[in-house]
Amino acid sequence: MRSLKNAEGLQPHFYNGKVEAGCDEAGRGCLAGAVYAAAVILPDDYDNPRLNDSKQLSEQVRYELREEIIRDAVAWAVGIVDPKEIDKLNILRASFTAMHRALDQLTVRPEALIIDGNRFIPYQGLPYSTIVKGDSKYQAIAAASILAKTFRDDYMCRIAEEYPWYDWQTNKGYPTKKHREGIRLHGVSPYHRMSYNLLGDGQLALDF
Repeated sequence: MRSLKNAEGLQPHFYNGKVEAGCDEAGRGCLAGAVYAAAVILPDDYDNPRLNDSKQLSEQVRYELREEIIRDAVAWAVGIVDPKEIDKLNILRASFTAMHRALDQLTVRPEALIIDGNRFIPYQGLPYSTIVKGDSKYQAIAAASILAKTFRDDYMCRIAEEYPWYDWQTNKGYPTKKHREGIRLHGVSPYHRMSYNLLGDGQLALDF
């Protein structure tokens, strides 16, 4: 059975001997904003013991690691699917589309993919493995989770300046009490996902 972690941290590779890209997304459970995904190829001999699931790291450490990943990666890219596309595709397909868009932008073609989660839409015939909680097991997926999270957080803070009453700079679009109160008082924005139950009352925003 494959060990989940080495002595210093996460496993460096799943597909030994192949150019491997790790993929993860951020923003799937949000009420507003785009979903972001990242793809990262790390060097064969790379081992950064600080890498971990972005949700387990402080904001400061995430941004420090982003700079390290950008500096050290063989290739990296971020893909985005906006709220209107999410409503059209559904969030699961939108997440995979964002991953595909990130993979499309890599300057080095991967030979295999490792994906956080338990489902994926195949990409250009490449072998892939889905790994539940992969962002806490493999460095390339952890790196992708950090890039997706931090670039999406930057985006949510930017659009929060347009619509300050939803508190996006704090909640990043997730369904907090303050976010939903902003929707009740001010209605929806162009960044909200209209196929979602925005108020938590069982009613889809499309039915407002």
